[in-house]
Amino acid sequence: MHNKRILPAKPERHRRFGSTDPIPGNKPTVKEQMPDLQNHREDFLFAIDHVGICRVQHPILVCAEMEPATQTSVAKITLTTSLPRESKGINMSRLTEQLERYRQKGWTSEFPDLCDFAHELAERMGQDKAEITMTFPWFYERKAPVTEKAGLNHAEVTVKVVCEKGKQFTAQASLRVAVTTLCPCSKEISEYSAHNQRGMVTMTIEIDPASPPQRDWKAMLLEAAESNASSALHPVLKRPDEKNVTERAYENPRFVEDMVRLVAADLYEMETVQAFTVECRNEESIHMHDAYAVISYDKRKEKAPQ
Repeated sequence: MHNKRILPAKPERHRRFGSTDPIPGNKPTVKEQMPDLQNHREDFLFAIDHVGICRVQHPILVCAEMEPATQTSVAKITLTTSLPRESKGINMSRLTEQLERYRQKGWTSEFPDLCDFAHELAERMGQDKAEITMTFPWFYERKAPVTEKAGLNHAEVTVKVVCEKGKQFTAQASLRVAVTTLCPCSKEISEYSAHNQRGMVTMTIEIDPASPPQRDWKAMLLEAAESNASSALHPVLKRPDEKNVTERAYENPRFVEDMVRLVAADLYEMETVQAFTVECRNEESIHMHDAYAVISYDKRKEKAPQ
């Protein structure tokens, strides 16, 4: 029978591994008596455009017109405010306090909630400008084209809202989604078959958050990317489905140049979209490099008809 090992008490174990007793202190322990360096006023040489916190992971409720209609996702969040030249710093704890306050209110990723958040943040921080940016995965149901077997696909969403004193809110939204693209050149020169690849389409739009789209903008951008691709991606494909998507891709070959132009045309026709950028990156299956194309367009700069 083994003898039971007798360990020293936990405080003694801590001391053996380097812990020491607290030293007597003479600095204040009450908040009101502590110096507040952040509120110190002086000439600090430059104003700061953005100061705050980033890479904050936080749950967010996502609403969509596609199933699942509501879901909880995890967002990576950046919260910032401006800072005038004569102020040393901001009270950063108020940023996370604001996140907790809105979590308890059951906030969502919808633009009205984000506008309220940014406006209140600017007021609480005593600054002229505040921004919130969040990126999160959005999941949506996708059925196979023939058997209608269902599963979940996902795309990456980024939303940004800016509140600035004396100006209207500005809002930017982005969707990054994977599609299939089949090479038109390969199809044209080959006796049979054609190489294809996974294309990553990123669409970024600017809208007026006071007049957002009537439809779910995420679904609108998803449709713009997938309807112009050689084929959409599916989580579940049985043999009849695989035949369908393979033949569809062969019937709809796309260069990256084709993709950005076709998607740009769809975004241009969306009345609530003021400006947009479309990027397509094809992960080439017969090259070590990727093919890449970008279009940016601002409808606000168009000349009015004479």
